[in-house]
Amino acid sequence: MIENKNILIFDTTLRDGEQSPGASMNTSEKIQIAQQLERLNVDIIEAGFAAASPGDFDAISQIAKTIKNSSICSLARAIDGDIKAAGEAVAFANKKRIHTFIATSPIHMQYKLKMSTDEVIKRAVHAVEYAKTFVDDVEFSLEDAGRSELPFMKEITQAVIEAGAKTINLPDTVGYRLPSEIKHMVQEMVSFIDSMKSDAIVSLHNHNDLGFAVANTLAGIEAGAGQVECTINGLGERAGNAAMEEIVMTLKTRQDLFPGITTNINTKEIYQASKMVANITGIEPQPNKSIVGKNAFAHESGIHQDGVLKHQETYEIMKPEDIGIEKNNSIVLGKHSGRAAFKDTLSHLGFDDLDNEALISAFEKFKAICDKKKEITDDDIRMIVTDEKLNNNKTFEITSVQISDCSNGVPSAVVTIKHEDKEITDAGIGDGAMDAIFKTIDRITGYNGTLINYKVNSVTEGKDALAKVNCQVIFNDDKQAVLGHGLSLDTMIASARAYVGALNSYLSIQNMLNNK
Repeated sequence: MIENKNILIFDTTLRDGEQSPGASMNTSEKIQIAQQLERLNVDIIEAGFAAASPGDFDAISQIAKTIKNSSICSLARAIDGDIKAAGEAVAFANKKRIHTFIATSPIHMQYKLKMSTDEVIKRAVHAVEYAKTFVDDVEFSLEDAGRSELPFMKEITQAVIEAGAKTINLPDTVGYRLPSEIKHMVQEMVSFIDSMKSDAIVSLHNHNDLGFAVANTLAGIEAGAGQVECTINGLGERAGNAAMEEIVMTLKTRQDLFPGITTNINTKEIYQASKMVANITGIEPQPNKSIVGKNAFAHESGIHQDGVLKHQETYEIMKPEDIGIEKNNSIVLGKHSGRAAFKDTLSHLGFDDLDNEALISAFEKFKAICDKKKEITDDDIRMIVTDEKLNNNKTFEITSVQISDCSNGVPSAVVTIKHEDKEITDAGIGDGAMDAIFKTIDRITGYNGTLINYKVNSVTEGKDALAKVNCQVIFNDDKQAVLGHGLSLDTMIASARAYVGALNSYLSIQNMLNNK
């Protein structure tokens, strides 16, 4: 068992996490998450795949210019064009890394790459050497290491380390291996690298297809891995990635089994990070998700409630405060609360980065909701501020919505939208109230949208709970769906705001592409 070691946390929420179906994010949203990851004190942020699209390149570049403490990384295939794009995207970062990879399993080399082992090694060495012309810190991944053969893994590892790679990542790309197998693989690779007298560290990137991503990661840490790759809420392709919050809190909670094994993570920012990622992607953790799920610290059983009230550790192995959940998380503000109290609450919740304009706008939303809602809780405040951040681009802005519907009538909607300081009002009918709203918005704005996905959740409990709507829309037959967010006490108004939010995001992306 390895003792007294600090594990580097490599967060790939913005890259692998975004590959989760429906989790696409625009540049503004990615910057917000990157800033939260920096507050978490993440060591390396994989900000995207620079060669994948102009949007990814722009997001990585903007994040590189914004983040000061965490290292900014871009993924790149072992292809010169990918590596050049990655190097240019991270160029302005204080600390920068290129993460290049090529498949090393027999099935990938034979059927995907159609390359011999010698050709794969040659390509890998060239990729690392070329990446070194852009950055000093190069990570190399043996894609599908979980199904690769150890002798070949050692051969290519020696070659890329000699070429300048400082981190050797062993992805269980398809989530195939069990903890005992991962532990053996890491032990073999750590021992081999040590025999080379190299300072290169072993990294792990585990997927959750069989539900072992976190367990496999912990087994790898036991075997000597120095870095782990993970995502907030376990977000990721297919069944997801290893969840950062579970890895970090396991190491913190079970020091008896991981003596002196630490991370640099500020755990009090975990809950805020989880909520932000869920709000932006529209993908909520399941209620019974460990650490950050809605029920993670909930006790319904009378026996459990009694035990926790008498002594917290009877039924809780960690404190809610450790991840940023206050004991009393129902801070009640009302319509008589002033801006100072509102700002103080924002600071208490970790929102210290709002500029004055955003603060005023959030405060106005807060006061408007106070007139209709009896109590405003922490979660309401979080959602108000997050909604303000997500909808900071207001090319079009909903100012009013009026609907008419009945069981035997024709659903209709009257919508007023503000655009370039002018208000435009129009009315329309549809197959339902929501359809009527969306069709009217299309006519006012001149953009035709197709709704791909729609989801509504209540922020808190009660009849007066805020409705949070996320919708995915394709505009003007574009292939790429965009995500919109809306918040209101009225679900129809929240839906209208989400639809217009998606349109604003689409227009922002188009404007960026046209300026390239």
